[in-house]
Amino acid sequence: MKLQIFTVDAFTNEPFKGNPAAVCLLKEDIPTSLMQSIAFELNLAETAFVLREKDSDTYSLRWMTPVSEVDLCGHATLATSHILWQEGICKKDETIHYNTRSGLLKADYYEGEIGLDFPVITQKRIEYPPELIDAIGGVQPKYVGMTKWNYIIELESESDVRNLKPNFDIMLKLPGWGTIITAVADMPGYDFISRFFAPEKGIQEDPVTGSAHCALAPYWQGRLGKDTFKAYQASERGGTLGLKVAGDRVMITGEALTIIIGELEV
Repeated sequence: MKLQIFTVDAFTNEPFKGNPAAVCLLKEDIPTSLMQSIAFELNLAETAFVLREKDSDTYSLRWMTPVSEVDLCGHATLATSHILWQEGICKKDETIHYNTRSGLLKADYYEGEIGLDFPVITQKRIEYPPELIDAIGGVQPKYVGMTKWNYIIELESESDVRNLKPNFDIMLKLPGWGTIITAVADMPGYDFISRFFAPEKGIQEDPVTGSAHCALAPYWQGRLGKDTFKAYQASERGGTLGLKVAGDRVMITGEALTIIIGELEV
């Protein structure tokens, strides 16, 4: 069996920046175990598997890290949408609908940018374990909250976020599978910056994380008193996201470009 496969850099308009995702176009369903083996072989933060549902204009979309399936992924959804439009599978003037583990997600094309309609992820302040300080390199947090999956930690400054050196051995032992670090941006034109760590999912630091911004956008809405943001994820590769909170949804916008086009034989 041959499968079309693409590598796309998401949340960037420069090659080798943003977050690379693999997109696998399916013509029929394949076993979950095979999806996981392909994701392990490709060894990117996420591999997306997309299949048009029978007698429907809706697509099934699943996301795999090298070690497990995840419930929500922004950059691989952005990459998938980019490929469906690039390959002429979907028309750019039509909304793409995805059935996922996080419900119905939508994507629209806006003159070179892609807009994603994602769910808000809520968080609440917690009393954090003392090991958390060691896990984030001894930096004192300004705020610590928890979503259903991840810590969300505000630090005092952008430089604190950029210079943070996590201890992944300690981080692996903490509740939740990911840690979002954020602060108000000093960069002109940006509202806040962040970094994201998920060693339990086989991703020590994710370059640009759309799903994390489903929690960051409503968090900063409460902190800054606005609902539209420009955000920067300060990983080594770096990436830019546009965000708008609309009720219980977050609209995420970003760019993408194709880096590799190939074929898998399995």
